[in-house]
Amino acid sequence: MRARWSGRPLQRGFTLIELIVAITIVAIASATVAVAVRDRADVQLEREALHLASVLESARAEARAASLDVRWIPDSGDDGGRYRVTGLPRALVQRLGLERPWLGDTPIVEIQGPRANGHSVRLGPEPLIGAQRVTLIRGDHRISLVTDGLRPFAVAKGGA
Repeated sequence: MRARWSGRPLQRGFTLIELIVAITIVAIASATVAVAVRDRADVQLEREALHLASVLESARAEARAASLDVRWIPDSGDDGGRYRVTGLPRALVQRLGLERPWLGDTPIVEIQGPRANGHSVRLGPEPLIGAQRVTLIRGDHRISLVTDGLRPFAVAKGGA
């Protein structure tokens, strides 16, 4: 038996629309995976910096309100991976949650500014505390908290 030729060419391969749809699906899947696989250490350090910014601002507000010399002191490595706030009543520090362990490994902390002595950040009692920068470093990741002395501490990625 012979096959009849119907006059229509035999179709092989994919149409342009099918190829575009397939490429779009692959691109969307790749983008989703890239976002989902974000570096966990970077995310954890960013979360740490955001919490620290709220701690610094809370302590700064309390220092102004009570006219107290308040300082934030990072872990020296000997006190179990914690930071502390000095100058405020102990009950207030505990109630506001101004002291707690770091989220994971203790970061290296660099403090810069005219009011900083390299070991602590002075948060009051004056309304203007001077420009300061606190940089948290874990491995290749760094993130900074900066203030011009008047505005609140804000997160600046990359230590810049």
